[in-house]
Amino acid sequence: MEIKGFTYGWDSHKGMLGTEKANESVKALAAMGGNWAALAFAVTQEKFSSSRFGMDFRFVDTDREIETAIKQLKDSGLKVCLKPILNCEDGTWRANITFPEREFPIYDEHGRLKSYWNEWFSCYTAFICHYAEIAEYTGCEMLCIGCEMIGTEHKEEQWRELIAKVREIYHGPLVYNANHGKEENVTWFDALDYIGTSAYYPVGKEGGASADEMVKAWEHHKVGMKKIAEKFGKKIIFMEIGCRSARGCAAMPWDFVHQEFPRDEDEQANFYESALRAMCDEPYFEGFFWWDWETNLMAPERIAVDTGFGIHGKKAEKVLTEWYRNK
Repeated sequence: MEIKGFTYGWDSHKGMLGTEKANESVKALAAMGGNWAALAFAVTQEKFSSSRFGMDFRFVDTDREIETAIKQLKDSGLKVCLKPILNCEDGTWRANITFPEREFPIYDEHGRLKSYWNEWFSCYTAFICHYAEIAEYTGCEMLCIGCEMIGTEHKEEQWRELIAKVREIYHGPLVYNANHGKEENVTWFDALDYIGTSAYYPVGKEGGASADEMVKAWEHHKVGMKKIAEKFGKKIIFMEIGCRSARGCAAMPWDFVHQEFPRDEDEQANFYESALRAMCDEPYFEGFFWWDWETNLMAPERIAVDTGFGIHGKKAEKVLTEWYRNK
């Protein structure tokens, strides 16, 4: 396991990245003994069917803020994977961004025929290339070109064209973040350096489970992971993985909706322990970017009642610190 990472910055909004509070958070993140951070942030399109999008500068992190955050992470001894993510303003999951295969004609202002797919990929390629320039300029050690874009993954030709354009700008390793159980959809992993996935694999049960029970459950999921790693001859990175500190969430670690679940730090800690034990020694596995580390750390009184993904001040932080410092 080479990558001992965590996702950072996702909870930020304009004006948060690069601040002194953010720098305190970065230092606490680095103190766990990891060596990487995925700096994640969002740009939005209006709805899942929008074929055009651009930056809303009222909300999006500025380039300067992102560059400052990269410097803070690097100054703390962490390598950086830059992870720009496209979301939908209407709340639709980005996986549902898609367009008809049989397209109705769209004409531009000059009367020239366009297409939904070509228009969207033109915008998306420009979006990723913009951040590829920042990744190159700031010396980021990796760039993630997409996250859970399931509805677009079958457009192999367009994705390969995007990758080729990005490689003209950014000269470090590239990864794409597929979704757990959907990795086989990405037929163009051979054009990248790593296979990325959001590894929210269910390994618990409704009433809770021990770390040992979860380790056994990981064995089933590892079969498919090994298969796709061997198919492409690439190592797998868990670009996202995590579990809320709430009872039963290891059975659906992607969940952020069920706020009625009782708080349970052991559930979260057991999930961390099980994933580390199950994956760390696998030769096809490159490492973790856990989800996610707060830009502004929670105060102790809030930690005491929190049931979210954050681990600062919780049992899972102790588990991860021991692994990251000693493995």
